[in-house]
Amino acid sequence: MYAQLVDTGVKALVDASDLPAEERAFQARVDADVKVEPKDFMPDAYRRTLVRQIQQHAHSEIVGMLPEGNWVTRAPTLKRKAILMAKIQDEGGHGLYLYSAAETLGVSRDDLIADLHAGKVKYSSIFNYPTLNWADIGTIGWLVDGAAIMNQIPLCRCSYGPYARAMVRICKEESFHQRQGFDIMMAMCRGSTEQKAMAQDSLNRWWWPSLMMFGPPDADSVHSAQSMRWKIKLLSNDELRQRFIDQTVPQADYLGLTVPDPALRWNEGRGHYDIGPIDWKEFQAVLRGHGPCNRERLATRVKAWEDGAWVREAAMAHAAKRQRREREEAAICNGR
Repeated sequence: MYAQLVDTGVKALVDASDLPAEERAFQARVDADVKVEPKDFMPDAYRRTLVRQIQQHAHSEIVGMLPEGNWVTRAPTLKRKAILMAKIQDEGGHGLYLYSAAETLGVSRDDLIADLHAGKVKYSSIFNYPTLNWADIGTIGWLVDGAAIMNQIPLCRCSYGPYARAMVRICKEESFHQRQGFDIMMAMCRGSTEQKAMAQDSLNRWWWPSLMMFGPPDADSVHSAQSMRWKIKLLSNDELRQRFIDQTVPQADYLGLTVPDPALRWNEGRGHYDIGPIDWKEFQAVLRGHGPCNRERLATRVKAWEDGAWVREAAMAHAAKRQRREREEAAICNGR
């Protein structure tokens, strides 16, 4: 979900018997659910796929702070403001956990961020949509973080140890974010007629982009099969999307809101909800940089990075000064 359309570098699945001996041994460990650690052997394509997926996930957490940060100064109560600020802080922490996990694969955090700012790497398409009213903050928590949890819980069991361990804490915090969002929606749906209408309008705008978060249909997701063999990805796009729909529609019914899909039906034979067609042209356009807020989001991130340069430089200078002092003190002690 947070790594939409990651290229594994593998054009087609290769039969295990055709793999080199070292890669067969690697695949056997993955099949046995033995975690891969940073110093273990791993195929180059596996490493590249992880770097791309983890960095896109990290970038999504950081860029995902922006739609909500827009409402910190306009939260309706002091309590809501404090909760929102804590949530945004959590998202920043998630990005740092994930950048750290990516660094265990031998890449530089500065290089990862440079790739984002240069437009070489994507982040989740959902964060290129605007937050037009306070209900959107509730909808983001309810739908976007709900979709994140659906995707991320399986990642706690992914094959790469540092990524899996980072996801355990992230999932615990995301569960609070989802509850916070649903609480906002309940308050609005139980409020005035205007507040409930605002909640319905928000659901209308965020429903379909939330379904697109899981990535393209399995038939069009050419790299998913290899990621699933490596257990970087444990469930397919369509399976995750269906689970999300089945979980979320009853929640909308509880709120008294209408899911904006006239084709939505419970399919007794399948035991799942059927939905109408998703506009994948919109999804592709947003990924290509033509969403409502693509340019704004990236420009804001670049400006924040440039404005914070003096802080990073000061921190590095202080660390270097402290190291010199410690070396000098150690030399004096050794000379006694």
